[in-house]
Amino acid sequence: MFDFLKKKKTPDTSTSETTPVEITSDAEATGFFKRLKQGLTKTRASLSSGIATIFLGKKELTQDLINDIEMLLISADVGFETTQQLLKTLTNKLARKELSDPQAAFKALQDEMKKILMPCEVPLKLNTKPFVILVVGINGSGKTTTIGKIANYYRQQRYSVMLAAGDTFRAAAIEQLQIWGERNQIPVIAQHSGADTAAVIYDSLEAASARQIDILVADTAGRLHTQSHLMSELKKVNRVLRKLDPSAPHETLIVLDASLGQNALNQVKQFHAEIGISGIAVTKLDGTAKGGIIFALAKETGLPIRFIGVGEGIEDLRPFNASEFVDALFTA
Repeated sequence: MFDFLKKKKTPDTSTSETTPVEITSDAEATGFFKRLKQGLTKTRASLSSGIATIFLGKKELTQDLINDIEMLLISADVGFETTQQLLKTLTNKLARKELSDPQAAFKALQDEMKKILMPCEVPLKLNTKPFVILVVGINGSGKTTTIGKIANYYRQQRYSVMLAAGDTFRAAAIEQLQIWGERNQIPVIAQHSGADTAAVIYDSLEAASARQIDILVADTAGRLHTQSHLMSELKKVNRVLRKLDPSAPHETLIVLDASLGQNALNQVKQFHAEIGISGIAVTKLDGTAKGGIIFALAKETGLPIRFIGVGEGIEDLRPFNASEFVDALFTA
Protein backbone atom coordinates (compact mmCIF):
# COMPACT_ATOMS: atom_id res chain seq x y z
CA MET A 1 0.00 0.00 0.00
CA PHE A 2 1.31 3.43 -0.88
CA ASP A 3 2.45 5.85 1.82
CA PHE A 4 0.05 8.52 0.54
CA LEU A 5 -2.73 6.75 2.42
CA LYS A 6 -1.02 7.67 5.68
CA LYS A 7 -1.24 11.40 5.02
CA LYS A 8 -4.92 11.69 5.88
CA LYS A 9 -6.83 10.01 8.64
CA THR A 10 -10.07 8.73 7.20
CA PRO A 11 -13.21 8.28 9.29
CA ASP A 12 -13.55 4.85 10.84
CA THR A 13 -16.70 3.53 9.26
CA SER A 14 -15.71 -0.12 9.53
CA THR A 15 -17.23 -0.46 12.99
CA SER A 16 -20.39 1.06 14.31
CA GLU A 17 -23.47 0.54 16.39
CA THR A 18 -25.89 0.33 13.48
CA THR A 19 -25.41 -1.71 10.34
CA PRO A 20 -27.67 -1.56 7.28
CA VAL A 21 -29.52 -4.83 6.82
CA GLU A 22 -29.90 -5.46 3.13
CA ILE A 23 -33.39 -6.55 2.24
CA THR A 24 -32.76 -8.53 -0.92
CA SER A 25 -34.64 -11.55 -2.19
CA ASP A 26 -32.87 -14.51 -3.81
CA ALA A 27 -34.41 -13.48 -7.11
CA GLU A 28 -33.04 -9.94 -6.78
CA ALA A 29 -29.58 -11.23 -5.88
CA THR A 30 -29.61 -13.61 -8.84
CA GLY A 31 -30.82 -10.81 -11.09
CA PHE A 32 -27.99 -8.50 -10.08
CA PHE A 33 -25.41 -11.25 -10.58
CA LYS A 34 -26.70 -11.68 -14.12
CA ARG A 35 -26.45 -7.93 -14.70
CA LEU A 36 -22.96 -7.96 -13.20
CA LYS A 37 -21.89 -10.72 -15.58
CA GLN A 38 -23.38 -8.84 -18.49
CA GLY A 39 -21.79 -5.59 -17.35
CA LEU A 40 -18.36 -7.19 -17.18
CA THR A 41 -18.64 -8.64 -20.69
CA LYS A 42 -15.93 -6.42 -22.18
CA THR A 43 -13.50 -6.98 -19.32
CA ARG A 44 -14.21 -10.71 -19.36
CA ALA A 45 -13.51 -10.84 -23.10
CA SER A 46 -10.15 -9.16 -22.67
CA LEU A 47 -9.07 -10.77 -19.40
CA SER A 48 -10.64 -14.00 -18.21
CA SER A 49 -11.51 -15.31 -21.66
CA GLY A 50 -8.00 -14.47 -22.78
CA ILE A 51 -6.49 -16.35 -19.84
CA ALA A 52 -8.80 -19.32 -20.47
CA THR A 53 -7.65 -19.38 -24.10
CA ILE A 54 -4.02 -19.37 -23.00
CA PHE A 55 -4.67 -22.41 -20.80
CA LEU A 56 -6.77 -24.24 -23.39
CA GLY A 57 -5.22 -27.54 -24.38
CA LYS A 58 -2.11 -27.00 -22.26
CA LYS A 59 -0.97 -29.84 -20.02
CA GLU A 60 1.52 -27.98 -17.87
CA LEU A 61 2.14 -24.49 -16.55
CA THR A 62 5.23 -23.01 -18.16
CA GLN A 63 7.07 -19.69 -17.89
CA ASP A 64 5.79 -18.78 -21.35
CA LEU A 65 2.22 -19.21 -20.09
CA ILE A 66 2.95 -17.03 -17.08
CA ASN A 67 4.42 -14.34 -19.35
CA ASP A 68 1.27 -14.41 -21.49
CA ILE A 69 -0.89 -14.08 -18.39
CA GLU A 70 1.18 -11.09 -17.29
CA MET A 71 0.50 -9.27 -20.55
CA LEU A 72 -3.25 -9.88 -20.27
CA LEU A 73 -3.42 -8.67 -16.68
CA ILE A 74 -1.58 -5.47 -17.44
CA SER A 75 -3.65 -4.77 -20.56
CA ALA A 76 -6.84 -5.06 -18.45
CA ASP A 77 -5.48 -2.35 -16.09
CA VAL A 78 -5.02 -4.76 -13.21
CA GLY A 79 -1.88 -2.77 -12.44
CA PHE A 80 1.81 -3.65 -12.19
CA GLU A 81 1.90 -4.30 -8.42
CA THR A 82 -1.21 -6.48 -8.50
CA THR A 83 0.02 -8.38 -11.54
CA GLN A 84 3.34 -9.13 -9.85
CA GLN A 85 1.57 -10.42 -6.74
CA LEU A 86 -0.66 -12.69 -8.80
CA LEU A 87 2.27 -14.05 -10.81
CA LYS A 88 4.37 -14.56 -7.68
CA THR A 89 1.60 -16.68 -6.20
CA LEU A 90 1.42 -18.85 -9.31
CA THR A 91 5.20 -19.17 -9.51
CA ASN A 92 5.51 -20.14 -5.83
CA LYS A 93 2.74 -22.71 -6.09
CA LEU A 94 4.36 -24.10 -9.19
CA ALA A 95 7.72 -24.37 -7.40
CA ARG A 96 6.05 -26.22 -4.52
CA LYS A 97 4.33 -28.49 -7.05
CA GLU A 98 0.90 -27.40 -5.78
CA LEU A 99 -0.40 -26.87 -9.31
CA SER A 100 -0.95 -30.12 -11.15
CA ASP A 101 -2.11 -28.55 -14.41
CA PRO A 102 -3.08 -25.21 -16.01
CA GLN A 103 -6.67 -25.63 -14.86
CA ALA A 104 -5.47 -25.70 -11.26
CA ALA A 105 -3.46 -22.55 -11.98
CA PHE A 106 -6.59 -20.92 -13.43
CA LYS A 107 -8.45 -21.66 -10.19
CA ALA A 108 -5.51 -20.49 -8.05
CA LEU A 109 -5.42 -17.22 -9.96
CA GLN A 110 -9.09 -16.57 -9.23
CA ASP A 111 -8.63 -17.41 -5.54
CA GLU A 112 -5.73 -14.96 -5.26
CA MET A 113 -7.78 -12.25 -6.99
CA LYS A 114 -10.48 -12.70 -4.36
CA LYS A 115 -7.89 -12.41 -1.59
CA ILE A 116 -6.74 -9.07 -3.02
CA LEU A 117 -10.29 -7.70 -3.15
CA MET A 118 -11.69 -9.07 0.12
CA PRO A 119 -10.09 -6.47 2.45
CA CYS A 120 -11.81 -3.73 0.43
CA GLU A 121 -15.26 -5.30 0.71
CA VAL A 122 -16.38 -2.98 3.50
CA PRO A 123 -20.01 -1.82 3.26
CA LEU A 124 -20.92 1.47 4.87
CA LYS A 125 -22.10 1.16 8.45
CA LEU A 126 -24.28 3.96 9.66
CA ASN A 127 -23.09 4.99 13.10
CA THR A 128 -24.83 8.33 13.45
CA LYS A 129 -27.94 10.17 12.30
CA PRO A 130 -27.97 11.87 9.93
CA PHE A 131 -25.07 10.04 8.33
CA VAL A 132 -23.45 12.46 5.86
CA ILE A 133 -22.00 11.12 2.60
CA LEU A 134 -20.02 13.76 0.70
CA VAL A 135 -19.64 12.70 -2.94
CA VAL A 136 -16.63 13.98 -4.91
CA GLY A 137 -14.86 13.31 -8.20
CA ILE A 138 -13.97 14.78 -11.56
CA ASN A 139 -16.39 15.95 -14.25
CA GLY A 140 -18.09 13.12 -16.08
CA SER A 141 -17.43 10.42 -13.51
CA GLY A 142 -21.15 9.93 -12.88
CA LYS A 143 -21.46 11.53 -9.44
CA THR A 144 -25.02 12.82 -9.67
CA THR A 145 -26.39 9.62 -11.20
CA THR A 146 -24.54 7.56 -8.60
CA ILE A 147 -26.10 9.67 -5.84
CA GLY A 148 -29.56 8.94 -7.21
CA LYS A 149 -28.83 5.23 -7.27
CA ILE A 150 -27.36 5.26 -3.76
CA ALA A 151 -30.52 7.02 -2.58
CA ASN A 152 -32.62 4.31 -4.20
CA TYR A 153 -30.53 1.57 -2.63
CA TYR A 154 -30.91 2.91 0.90
CA ARG A 155 -34.58 3.65 0.38
CA GLN A 156 -34.99 -0.03 -0.48
CA GLN A 157 -33.31 -0.82 2.84
CA ARG A 158 -35.97 1.36 4.54
CA TYR A 159 -33.72 4.27 5.44
CA SER A 160 -34.90 7.85 5.09
CA VAL A 161 -32.68 9.80 2.70
CA MET A 162 -32.19 13.46 1.79
CA LEU A 163 -30.11 14.88 -1.08
CA ALA A 164 -28.09 18.10 -1.09
CA ALA A 165 -27.58 19.81 -4.47
CA GLY A 166 -24.04 20.99 -3.76
CA ASP A 167 -23.01 21.15 -7.43
CA THR A 168 -24.06 24.77 -7.84
CA PHE A 169 -21.79 25.42 -10.83
CA ARG A 170 -24.22 23.76 -13.24
CA ALA A 171 -27.95 24.43 -13.22
CA ALA A 172 -28.37 21.10 -15.01
CA ALA A 173 -26.78 19.28 -12.08
CA ILE A 174 -29.31 20.79 -9.67
CA GLU A 175 -32.18 19.86 -11.97
CA GLN A 176 -30.82 16.34 -12.43
CA LEU A 177 -30.61 15.79 -8.68
CA GLN A 178 -34.15 17.12 -8.22
CA ILE A 179 -35.35 14.62 -10.80
CA TRP A 180 -33.65 11.84 -8.86
CA GLY A 181 -35.34 13.14 -5.72
CA GLU A 182 -38.75 12.97 -7.36
CA ARG A 183 -38.00 9.53 -8.71
CA ASN A 184 -37.01 8.26 -5.27
CA GLN A 185 -39.68 10.31 -3.49
CA ILE A 186 -37.12 11.95 -1.23
CA PRO A 187 -36.44 15.61 -0.39
CA VAL A 188 -33.72 17.61 -2.17
CA ILE A 189 -32.27 20.79 -0.64
CA ALA A 190 -31.17 23.17 -3.41
CA GLN A 191 -30.51 26.83 -4.06
CA HIS A 192 -29.96 28.83 -7.22
CA SER A 193 -27.11 28.15 -9.62
CA GLY A 194 -23.95 29.84 -8.38
CA ALA A 195 -24.90 29.63 -4.70
CA ASP A 196 -22.23 28.85 -2.13
CA THR A 197 -21.75 25.08 -2.03
CA ALA A 198 -20.83 24.99 1.65
CA ALA A 199 -23.95 26.99 2.54
CA VAL A 200 -26.19 24.60 0.58
CA ILE A 201 -24.75 21.53 2.27
CA TYR A 202 -24.83 23.22 5.70
CA ASP A 203 -28.52 24.04 5.22
CA SER A 204 -29.12 20.48 4.11
CA LEU A 205 -27.55 19.04 7.25
CA GLU A 206 -29.66 21.39 9.38
CA ALA A 207 -32.79 20.25 7.55
CA ALA A 208 -31.83 16.56 7.76
CA SER A 209 -31.24 16.88 11.50
CA ALA A 210 -34.55 18.68 12.04
CA ARG A 211 -36.45 16.03 10.08
CA GLN A 212 -34.55 13.14 11.70
CA ILE A 213 -33.35 11.88 8.33
CA ASP A 214 -31.09 8.82 8.42
CA ILE A 215 -28.79 9.64 5.50
CA LEU A 216 -27.80 12.89 3.80
CA VAL A 217 -26.03 12.49 0.45
CA ALA A 218 -24.34 15.67 -0.78
CA ASP A 219 -23.41 16.29 -4.40
CA THR A 220 -20.43 18.48 -5.31
CA ALA A 221 -19.16 19.94 -8.56
CA GLY A 222 -16.70 17.93 -10.60
CA ARG A 223 -13.14 19.13 -10.19
CA LEU A 224 -9.52 18.22 -10.79
CA HIS A 225 -6.99 18.14 -7.97
CA THR A 226 -5.04 20.83 -9.82
CA GLN A 227 -7.92 23.30 -9.40
CA SER A 228 -6.76 24.60 -6.04
CA HIS A 229 -9.71 26.94 -5.54
CA LEU A 230 -12.16 24.08 -6.03
CA MET A 231 -10.23 21.77 -3.72
CA SER A 232 -10.28 24.57 -1.15
CA GLU A 233 -14.05 24.66 -1.55
CA LEU A 234 -14.28 21.03 -0.45
CA LYS A 235 -12.14 21.80 2.58
CA LYS A 236 -14.51 24.67 3.36
CA VAL A 237 -17.48 22.30 3.12
CA ASN A 238 -15.83 20.06 5.70
CA ARG A 239 -15.14 22.97 8.04
CA VAL A 240 -18.69 24.27 7.78
CA LEU A 241 -20.29 20.85 8.32
CA ARG A 242 -18.22 20.34 11.45
CA LYS A 243 -19.82 23.40 13.01
CA LEU A 244 -23.00 21.32 13.19
CA ASP A 245 -21.45 17.88 13.61
CA PRO A 246 -17.74 17.58 14.49
CA SER A 247 -17.60 14.12 12.90
CA ALA A 248 -19.12 15.14 9.53
CA PRO A 249 -18.80 14.23 6.77
CA HIS A 250 -18.93 10.63 7.91
CA GLU A 251 -18.03 9.34 4.46
CA THR A 252 -16.13 11.09 1.69
CA LEU A 253 -16.94 8.97 -1.34
CA ILE A 254 -15.05 9.39 -4.59
CA VAL A 255 -16.85 8.31 -7.76
CA LEU A 256 -14.56 6.86 -10.43
CA ASP A 257 -15.20 6.11 -14.09
CA ALA A 258 -13.81 2.60 -14.66
CA SER A 259 -13.11 3.35 -18.34
CA LEU A 260 -10.31 5.71 -17.27
CA GLY A 261 -8.23 2.77 -16.07
CA GLN A 262 -5.02 3.80 -14.31
CA ASN A 263 -6.09 7.45 -14.43
CA ALA A 264 -8.86 6.54 -11.99
CA LEU A 265 -6.23 5.22 -9.59
CA ASN A 266 -4.33 8.50 -9.87
CA GLN A 267 -7.51 10.43 -9.05
CA VAL A 268 -7.92 8.56 -5.77
CA LYS A 269 -4.35 9.34 -4.76
CA GLN A 270 -4.69 13.01 -5.62
CA PHE A 271 -8.06 13.57 -3.93
CA HIS A 272 -6.99 11.60 -0.88
CA ALA A 273 -3.86 13.70 -0.48
CA GLU A 274 -5.98 16.87 -0.62
CA ILE A 275 -9.10 16.09 1.42
CA GLY A 276 -9.00 12.48 2.59
CA ILE A 277 -11.11 9.77 0.95
CA SER A 278 -12.86 7.08 2.96
CA GLY A 279 -14.61 5.12 0.22
CA ILE A 280 -14.77 4.44 -3.52
CA ALA A 281 -17.63 3.93 -5.96
CA VAL A 282 -16.66 2.58 -9.38
CA THR A 283 -19.08 3.34 -12.21
CA LYS A 284 -19.45 2.46 -15.89
CA LEU A 285 -17.95 -1.02 -15.59
CA ASP A 286 -20.37 -2.09 -18.31
CA GLY A 287 -18.80 0.19 -20.91
CA THR A 288 -15.15 -0.74 -20.62
CA ALA A 289 -12.61 -3.55 -20.95
CA LYS A 290 -10.63 -1.95 -18.09
CA GLY A 291 -12.62 -3.45 -15.23
CA GLY A 292 -9.34 -4.84 -13.90
CA ILE A 293 -8.79 -1.40 -12.36
CA ILE A 294 -10.79 -2.73 -9.39
CA PHE A 295 -7.81 -4.90 -8.47
CA ALA A 296 -5.34 -2.03 -8.76
CA LEU A 297 -7.56 0.16 -6.58
CA ALA A 298 -7.74 -2.54 -3.93
CA LYS A 299 -4.06 -3.42 -3.96
CA GLU A 300 -2.60 0.08 -4.21
CA THR A 301 -4.94 2.06 -1.97
CA GLY A 302 -6.51 -0.37 0.48
CA LEU A 303 -9.57 1.90 0.59
CA PRO A 304 -13.03 0.37 0.88
CA ILE A 305 -14.83 -0.12 -2.42
CA ARG A 306 -18.34 0.74 -1.33
CA PHE A 307 -20.32 0.46 -4.59
CA ILE A 308 -19.93 -0.65 -8.19
CA GLY A 309 -22.11 0.32 -11.14
CA VAL A 310 -22.70 -2.01 -14.07
CA GLY A 311 -25.44 -0.28 -16.04
CA GLU A 312 -27.72 2.71 -16.44
CA GLY A 313 -30.67 1.25 -14.54
CA ILE A 314 -31.54 2.47 -11.06
CA GLU A 315 -30.87 -1.03 -9.68
CA ASP A 316 -27.48 -1.34 -11.39
CA LEU A 317 -25.47 0.12 -8.51
CA ARG A 318 -24.87 -2.23 -5.59
CA PRO A 319 -22.47 -2.67 -2.66
CA PHE A 320 -19.23 -4.28 -3.74
CA ASN A 321 -18.85 -8.03 -3.17
CA ALA A 322 -15.38 -9.41 -3.89
CA SER A 323 -16.29 -13.05 -4.51
CA GLU A 324 -19.29 -12.11 -6.60
CA PHE A 325 -17.16 -9.78 -8.71
CA VAL A 326 -14.49 -12.39 -9.48
CA ASP A 327 -17.08 -15.12 -10.08
CA ALA A 328 -18.92 -12.87 -12.55
CA LEU A 329 -15.65 -12.00 -14.24
CA PHE A 330 -14.70 -15.64 -14.79
CA THR A 331 -18.14 -17.23 -15.33
CA ALA A 332 -19.10 -17.71 -18.97
